[in-house]
Amino acid sequence: MSQVVIYCDFDGTITEKDNIIAIMKKFAPNGWETVKDQILSREVSIRKGVGELFSRVPSSLKEDIKRFALENLRIRKGFKEFVTFTRENNIPLYIVSGGIDFFVLPALEEFGPFDAIFCNGSDFSGENIHILWPHSCDSLCENDCGCCKPSVIRKLGHSDSLKIVIGDSVTDFEAAKQADFVLATDFLKEKCEQWEINHQGFETFYDCIDAIKNRIEVKEQTC
Repeated sequence: MSQVVIYCDFDGTITEKDNIIAIMKKFAPNGWETVKDQILSREVSIRKGVGELFSRVPSSLKEDIKRFALENLRIRKGFKEFVTFTRENNIPLYIVSGGIDFFVLPALEEFGPFDAIFCNGSDFSGENIHILWPHSCDSLCENDCGCCKPSVIRKLGHSDSLKIVIGDSVTDFEAAKQADFVLATDFLKEKCEQWEINHQGFETFYDCIDAIKNRIEVKEQTC
């Protein structure tokens, strides 16, 4: 089982809903929905769009936003058991998120440690929130992803492993194209069907456990 590696999204995947959207609904001024629609339609890049969304929100709301984010996010059923499953079977689990450090890291603390967590950073020192991009695109990606998931996957270099991506939306599209198998929900599931990417839908992380067990069994039988 050490030949399996998992790259898992956070917003809308580990959590039931997208936390950036929830924050914008609560704190952003009117007009943020237009930027959100431009991101989802890929009219603007994820980095540009997410940066624009947060740049509209005053840094003075920092503590209110942090409190709101952590109080309102809901972890998808079965995630704790899923983490235990990966540890018991020596499967590397990387969290690769287009979310922001101030809610991703504290939300995951009780479930860790993980092999690594990759997400975007935040700077509240100016008048408005400034998003930082420590995991930007490498020379092979021109999508201006923000936290570039395919670049992270390439950097980690698991070329001989069965790469499994778990995700839900636009930030996972390019990572899904790099995967051997995708566990998808919501918008990502629609795109995997459209692009004929090898995938399976899921509702809970119990579904993910069962799907990965089945993939491992099939892989072992064909070896």
